[in-house]
Amino acid sequence: MTDNVQVATIFASSYADVAKKASASKIGISLTMLALGVLSFVSILGMDDRSSTLSMMAMVAGSVLFLTGVFRLFWKSKQMVYVPTGSAVKEKSVYFDLKHLDALKDGLDKKDFSSLKALKSETSGNLRMDVLVSADHQFSVVQLFQFVPYNYTPITGLYHYKEQEASAFGTFLVSATTH
Repeated sequence: MTDNVQVATIFASSYADVAKKASASKIGISLTMLALGVLSFVSILGMDDRSSTLSMMAMVAGSVLFLTGVFRLFWKSKQMVYVPTGSAVKEKSVYFDLKHLDALKDGLDKKDFSSLKALKSETSGNLRMDVLVSADHQFSVVQLFQFVPYNYTPITGLYHYKEQEASAFGTFLVSATTH
């Protein structure tokens, strides 16, 4: 591990250009689940035999839908957004073989992602690259980790890329993860 490595990891840090904002589609799904849960409970009131298997199934389904809707509405209705462009930001972990460590560090340091185009990600590996990337590839934050027995340890600081650099990194990321 190098001396200049930041203690904070990529997913635990906050960024000035990234904000959590309400997602209309996620709120819509949550409200739909809440409404279906309530409708399920209301349908029980119209049944003659409220102790039947069908009414019990409707009660369980209504409870699950209602509680899931509440959970999604209060805890899962926001998404990270790159404020300057309004683009959604996704978290991603990409794995590489340890033999690519020097090439990745060099490419990230020099912002030369064309030299990395031959690299392909693995399903797992001793080298993990954590990434925050906007959907429009105008913002990226990257950090490399190495597997040291029992956990991944940061081996680089955070790399921040915007605009053309982020777009070039996004192109590399897409090519590395497409097999």
